[in-house]
Amino acid sequence: MKASMTSAWALTLFLHIVPAIAQAANENTSSIKGCKADEVVRFRGGTARLENDLFTGTDQNYTNGVAFTAVSHDIAGKLRTECLPTPVRLHAELIKFMNPGFWTDAENPAHTQNVVVKFGQSMFTPKDPARTDLIADDRPYAGLLYVGMSWNRRKHEPQSNSEMLDTREITLGVIGPLSLAEQSQNLFHDAIGADRFLGWQHQLKNEPALQLAMDRKFKDYRGTGAIMPGFSADSIRSLGLRLGNIETSATLGIEGRIGWNLPNDFGTYPIRPGAENRPPSAASVHSGSGDAHSAVARPRPGVHLFGTIETKLVAHDFSLDGNLFRSSHSVTRRPWVAQAAVGVSTHGLVAGHGVKLAAMRVYRSREFEEQGPNQAYGSVALSIEF
Repeated sequence: MKASMTSAWALTLFLHIVPAIAQAANENTSSIKGCKADEVVRFRGGTARLENDLFTGTDQNYTNGVAFTAVSHDIAGKLRTECLPTPVRLHAELIKFMNPGFWTDAENPAHTQNVVVKFGQSMFTPKDPARTDLIADDRPYAGLLYVGMSWNRRKHEPQSNSEMLDTREITLGVIGPLSLAEQSQNLFHDAIGADRFLGWQHQLKNEPALQLAMDRKFKDYRGTGAIMPGFSADSIRSLGLRLGNIETSATLGIEGRIGWNLPNDFGTYPIRPGAENRPPSAASVHSGSGDAHSAVARPRPGVHLFGTIETKLVAHDFSLDGNLFRSSHSVTRRPWVAQAAVGVSTHGLVAGHGVKLAAMRVYRSREFEEQGPNQAYGSVALSIEF
């Protein structure tokens, strides 16, 4: 397919999320159907993530991932879907239909929610870049280009010592040449002077991609401030379920953190299609002086170390099992995969805006029988509050 056609397709895919962002940013929210400003989606920040195994000196398996997200301000209490931009409203109504219990306690003003939109690409390659034949005993060449939208609900019951983050996300995308993975890798390798991979003609075939994701995280309740002042430590437990032809799996994990002025959020994690979220904030950097969030509760500079351990039961992975609807190259997937990560995160204020930078090294056990050693890669994420 000509480059102009693939570029046009990528632009069309990206424009699925533009209406929500444009309407939220440009309309006078107080005039939309009599909705109040805090009932309408307005975006408060974003995150850019880059993952690559070149950080660990390799170039194979999961070799690159990028994701860009935009996160809305927090909406407290009951959600008025008529106040939302059309794409966000349809998404919320679909979540209500598929998971009616997600908003059953929406009348509780102590519970907050936000919406996150996402655009990203992931690519996978075998070990040998020079071979032009089909490498039957190594991972297929594969690419995924996707957009996603998720709702996050942060809950704390007054009688409980813990709080919870519930996430529901729908991811749409494309697998195969239309993902532009080959073009993206060639562009990057040319820029850094690395050899091109020569076997992309054997990549998975074009196929629409769909994934539904449900995540739940738990941690001890630490108040309503944006940070936990001083030196402290905490742990965050997580459960996840993904259904679709991107990945079908169930996960169980835990993250431990220790440091100075820990952010009052739900941790740091690598890119996962269907689980890139930013929780409703415990306090906003833009809170007015007259509200409940005093200057003491607002973000302050901090740094912490973190580590995560996760185990995953995998029933389907497109990058290993190949195309779902067409015949393609595949390998023998291992049903159980373990992953661990260690990293450092720092946050502070720059020109009155919250900024967070996190870097981690991720270790993953063998994902298929024909694979050699376990994989490692690096991940860097920069988040900014508008």
